[in-house]
Amino acid sequence: MRKRACLVLAWVIACSWTAVPLEIVCTTTIVGDVVARIAGEGSHVAVLLPVNADPHAFEPTPRDLVLVARADVVFLNGAGLESELDPILEAASGLVVALCGGLDLRSLDASDDEEEGHDAHSISVDPHVWFDPTYVAAWVDLIEETLIRLDPPGESECRARADAYRADLSELDAWIENRTRALPPDRRRLVTDHAVFGYFAARYGFEQVGTVFPGLSSLSEPSARDLASLEETITSLGVPAVFVGTTVNRTLAEQVAADTGTRVVTIYTGSLSEPGGPADSYLALMRYDVGAIVTGLSEEP
Repeated sequence: MRKRACLVLAWVIACSWTAVPLEIVCTTTIVGDVVARIAGEGSHVAVLLPVNADPHAFEPTPRDLVLVARADVVFLNGAGLESELDPILEAASGLVVALCGGLDLRSLDASDDEEEGHDAHSISVDPHVWFDPTYVAAWVDLIEETLIRLDPPGESECRARADAYRADLSELDAWIENRTRALPPDRRRLVTDHAVFGYFAARYGFEQVGTVFPGLSSLSEPSARDLASLEETITSLGVPAVFVGTTVNRTLAEQVAADTGTRVVTIYTGSLSEPGGPADSYLALMRYDVGAIVTGLSEEP
């Protein structure tokens, strides 16, 4: 009888220690996807920005304030990407983790500083680290340790998921290297809506030669002189395509393409696609964009 009572008591204690799902909030769909891969199905992961929202132009709502206030942890990219989020982070009762914190970030060079001087939305470091999978692997390390800190009983499962995802990222890195290998140096020049491919260019041997919007933010305003200089660069270097993300107004890019006889190629930069779309995960986004870049730079205008 006593043995049975002890078993019942042990069962009651075990039930009382059943883990409550972590409430996790992420800023962008890209951050949300990576975090969800490490957190697993037992956690609730909410994403503040909807699909195709521009992270540079994020404006929080009262609903976002409630989500942040209730979250066990908020994961953001950081490095100035979601600067409009700063006011509601003060309401956070849990951890706030900037995934770019502690990473070796690219700084603006002198020419970039000059370009950004006429823009109220300037940022001093490049926040677009997700275009280098090795940086996302560093994200995974920080996400893993944060989630284990919040849920120690789930450590082994969390580490297993993190290890598996790091392997996926290593495979992705090798695939990108192999996929881009055939492009000659004069076909490795990128013109984009804004300077989003700095980490990608440094990792895989490309060069960002021009942007429609000056500098690192899609909120900057190009002058007529900026656009004329960009069109001269495209023409003189024979760049065959302008790459534009789904979160950015493409009107100016289409004007530049029409003036230079090039084409506009759609890619995914600050947001995943809708579920079931061609870029509905971080891994799918990178594979889609690399395919679009290689094809766009291989073809004649």
